[in-house]
Amino acid sequence: MKRHLARLLTVSVSSLIATAGAADINVWSHLDGPELAWLKIQATNFETVYGHHVVITSAKFDVMRDKFIADAPKGLAPDLLVTQPQDRISAFVDAKVIEPMDRYVTNKDDLLKVAVDAMTYQGRMYAVPMYAETVALVYNKALVPTPPASWDALVRAAQNDVQRGRGGLIVDVANAYMTFGVTSAFGGYVFKNNGGKLDVNNIGIANDGAVRAARALADLRLGSRVVPATYDGGAARKQFFDGKAAFFVTGPWDMGEIKRSGLDFGIMPMPAPTGATGKWRPFVGVQGIMMNAYSKQKSVAAQFATFLASEGAQVSFGKTSASIPVSSAALDKMRADPVLSAFTQIVKGGISMPNVREMGDVWGPWQDALKEATTKPGADVAKILADAEKTIRASFKKK
Repeated sequence: MKRHLARLLTVSVSSLIATAGAADINVWSHLDGPELAWLKIQATNFETVYGHHVVITSAKFDVMRDKFIADAPKGLAPDLLVTQPQDRISAFVDAKVIEPMDRYVTNKDDLLKVAVDAMTYQGRMYAVPMYAETVALVYNKALVPTPPASWDALVRAAQNDVQRGRGGLIVDVANAYMTFGVTSAFGGYVFKNNGGKLDVNNIGIANDGAVRAARALADLRLGSRVVPATYDGGAARKQFFDGKAAFFVTGPWDMGEIKRSGLDFGIMPMPAPTGATGKWRPFVGVQGIMMNAYSKQKSVAAQFATFLASEGAQVSFGKTSASIPVSSAALDKMRADPVLSAFTQIVKGGISMPNVREMGDVWGPWQDALKEATTKPGADVAKILADAEKTIRASFKKK
């Protein structure tokens, strides 16, 4: 295990001097089921190798952020959070309750770049990335023997499916997260990325590319009519699981159910829309391990965080979880897994979801705009998106 750890992350020698004596560290985790069992096994392995005991407390994901921010300065919070998503980093940093990990992680070569980018805020890496998620185009091979090589081919195959009384393409075209790959292909973006720094004053959800993307999404519903007229997540998922739809845009979280359904399926990136100048690049969400800035056991906590991101731990995580490990060495060992391999390639080509605090003000107006643009025939898409941008900018000024 020490060898696996060394391959992934180098922890500075000076930071580990304090670990000579045994110490307990405390962890809050929202993981459950097999993932929680995995975490407990890693804690036992860590204690066996390094002599430090890890106390794991289950915590509800929805309350972890606010409770940690309130409890950390009082000395009541754990040493580590396993795990938290990138869009919570800014709140933790503003509250000064998480420790930058750059001092402890001096070699990031084995970590997927998109994962490191997700955990980096204001030039500092504030978490050790552990796993990633994104979306893909899943297709039923019984209904689609040849995967579509272009957007037009995808639309034709979906139309053929609809004409036979099936579901065609299952995707919520009003969901900004699920459809961001279309937006990015046309040159739309949320905040302009200037050399790794997001410019929150340069918003791209209403630029020319974003408008063209929204029109392309609207056409799927109102023109070619290959997506549901209204989207019911549960019913839509069941339709694909039951073999009654050719295509489904989803993420790793649905793969267990798809496998259990017995479908012969394939996974691929969505083709770039006709007329787009770029590739389909979806959002990538990353979860990372964050350390308490008030911890009295930072060296041990950092050691356990990097242990969880080591090759050996990541291989076993990849066999346990539907999510995508972020260790390149681990992914290379698991490349024979067709699901993991397909999602890994999409993750590598994806775009890290913005981790700045302003992102929280974007989702609502953006999704409302997409819903209006994709449900009203003849809608003024440019105006709808421009109005959404105005609402977002106004919300920034109120803070």
